[in-house]
Amino acid sequence: MSQLQIYITVSVFAAVILLIAFDVIDMAVTALMGACILIALGILDEQDLLAATRTAAGPLGLLFGGMVVARILATTGLFDRIGDAYLRATGGSGTRFLLMLIALVAPICAVLPNATTVILLAPIIIRVCMSLETDFVRPMVLTAIISNSAGLLTLVGDPATFLVGSAIGLTFGEYLRRVSLGGLIAVLVIVPLLPVLMRDLWNLRRTLPPRVATKRLERPLYAAFAGAVLLAMVALFVIGEELPTRIVPPAVAVIAGALALLVSFAARVEPTDNVLRDVDWKTLIFLASIFCLVQAMAKTGLLQLLALKLYQVFGSQLTLVALLLLAGIGLLSSLLANVPVAAASIVMVKGYLVMAEVVPETALSAGFTQWPVVSIPVFVGMMFGATLGGNATLVGAAANIVAAGICARQGKPVTFGTFLRYGLPITVVQLAVSALYVVAMARLLR
Repeated sequence: MSQLQIYITVSVFAAVILLIAFDVIDMAVTALMGACILIALGILDEQDLLAATRTAAGPLGLLFGGMVVARILATTGLFDRIGDAYLRATGGSGTRFLLMLIALVAPICAVLPNATTVILLAPIIIRVCMSLETDFVRPMVLTAIISNSAGLLTLVGDPATFLVGSAIGLTFGEYLRRVSLGGLIAVLVIVPLLPVLMRDLWNLRRTLPPRVATKRLERPLYAAFAGAVLLAMVALFVIGEELPTRIVPPAVAVIAGALALLVSFAARVEPTDNVLRDVDWKTLIFLASIFCLVQAMAKTGLLQLLALKLYQVFGSQLTLVALLLLAGIGLLSSLLANVPVAAASIVMVKGYLVMAEVVPETALSAGFTQWPVVSIPVFVGMMFGATLGGNATLVGAAANIVAAGICARQGKPVTFGTFLRYGLPITVVQLAVSALYVVAMARLLR
């Protein structure tokens, strides 16, 4: 790539970030136009697009399959019952409402991708907010932040988490043993911040409307089959990679999506066209376009240069590098979608570990899984930085974009500044606590 092409690539990349940050053009349009400009100028060629597709296929497959399953589950009536129980359990208390929001969102995010969880729970949260006569924008922002944080509970909770974990061959079980505790801590630190960031909502008191008799499920058999698809998906997330055929999480999500569509079609609840129309294509297009932009950045050689700089400055001090990645990637993930940032960072980190002679040069290949335990904190630092850094801004994670889109469709747009007001303080605290976790992990694995 020539010097001129490098300057153009960096300029387009920076322009996309600024246009999104200042809400000048719709984020999906901005990212797509940025990718198209690089294609038109010949900076991105067919091979680059294929490489970007290979990287993006896993996270996008995980999101797509999860979105379809969530859309089908929404038609069963099961979540209407959950919504009624949630409202009654709050007792009209804002404090209970916020604490129970964490208790509701976090476990679901352990088994479904974060954006999918936001889609699934949004109708419940908005309905409860209306019953409590309070604005739903802040609870929806909080839902996105909780879902991103809880995405660290398991390997499949967040596409960025999955991308990093799968790059080093972590299985679902290994992830639970090594990383999940850090995810739990990241979720719990949100609790003491709520009375400060959402004081009026925390102190809210309302008289609940009279209880209405819960309607019976209209299609109990349909609801049972849809629920069975969800349970099968969760089971395959856990054991799929241990099977002889080795079914990876993105494939599990797509298979579950197909089965959910089949259940819906057989029950004739609604046309398949309607279900697919409601998939959040805008978020998928945005992420795919950002992956193309990141591929262009990788092509410039800047990522390899950063890997060299890391080695020249820090040598083999892996704990310091892990902490630097936690902070640096956390910052980048707040400016860009965290999934592509994680994808680009994997290339840089692998290059650094080869230079530091922690692993042989064969580690740069996609199939390498023999990572020594001393290198795990480096990847975990990168994982925490990408996943939690996505909490800071509106464009940091797919769940944020989905939550904002839902609010906009309800007539309450979420601005970049509004999300930042709540996301940034939470992110700073989470990254600080995660740094302690990474240091502790590094000491244990020495």
